Amino acid sequence: MAERKTKRGLVERLQAGENILVAEGYLFELERRGYLEAGEFVPEVVLENPDVVRQIQKEFVHAGSDVVLAFTYFGYREKLKRIGREEDLEKLNRTALKMAREVADESGTLMAGNISNSTIYDPDNPEVNAYVKEMFKEQVVWAVEEGADYIVGETYRHFGEAMLALEAIKEFGQGVPAVITMVAYKDKSVEGVPIPEAMRRLQDAGAAVVGLNCGRGPATTIPMMREIKKACKGAVGCLPVCYRTTPDKPVMQAFYNPDNDSNPYYDLPAWLCSRSQIGEYAAQAREIGIQYIGLCCGNAPHYFRIVAETYGRRPPASRYSSSAKTVLQNNPVFEPLKS
Repeated sequence: MAERKTKRGLVERLQAGENILVAEGYLFELERRGYLEAGEFVPEVVLENPDVVRQIQKEFVHAGSDVVLAFTYFGYREKLKRIGREEDLEKLNRTALKMAREVADESGTLMAGNISNSTIYDPDNPEVNAYVKEMFKEQVVWAVEEGADYIVGETYRHFGEAMLALEAIKEFGQGVPAVITMVAYKDKSVEGVPIPEAMRRLQDAGAAVVGLNCGRGPATTIPMMREIKKACKGAVGCLPVCYRTTPDKPVMQAFYNPDNDSNPYYDLPAWLCSRSQIGEYAAQAREIGIQYIGLCCGNAPHYFRIVAETYGRRPPASRYSSSAKTVLQNNPVFEPLKS
């Protein structure tokens, strides 16, 4: 079993009142760079181009992330079976975990294992859900053996699956803390559990951090986070996507190009947030007391640096930070064109 070299863990830092900054978004970023296929989104890049994954992890740390997340999202058995690579399951997971551990040790950050939504969970099918839990177990065991400081379970639409992930981490994680986040397409889970209540119940069941990730952009995540903060006594987490969602289009899945009726994913870059909007999000999150703060799909180092700086940090990337004013002063090419 790999040794955990960090001096203080997630829970200790949160209890001391510290904020934990977490850069996610590997899936979309690797697809954007041409190393991952959209659709199944299986993290084959871990085996085929590990240096690319490692570089992104280093870039996120450079921008201020306190955590290196092992890229095992959608790296569970059923996903690899669908693309004919089930025999690579353990190798992929252990490679991703070892890589994340190495980067974390080099940078003095935490390393988190990762189990994602399964896409096959069925609240009415105990047999399927037993299989889902077994898949969670595999990844949890490998994460512990490779030295994860904590394990993230994320992007659950079903409250039942979120609870199943928490149960797997508690049962097989040998005491490693669990961070459980759900995706809120509506104000309730698929089963009809109000999101703030779901968060409270997950926290009561033993999650070190509960909250939201994915789906919603900053503008539609923050109002729900205010309600979650009221419902929960412990630390809460917030990791929205970096897209300009609105009350009319509260999740990124609502975006599509009406000119060609394309699926939402293909033209999502047209809906990316501005840097100012990311800064506003981070300021609001800090104001309401979000301790576990980050960004999900669409994240990139220039965005995450803004989150870090808004939370009072000055990561290495801050050496190159510029305000809109200084950009204009130093380069008249960017002077606003006024009619």
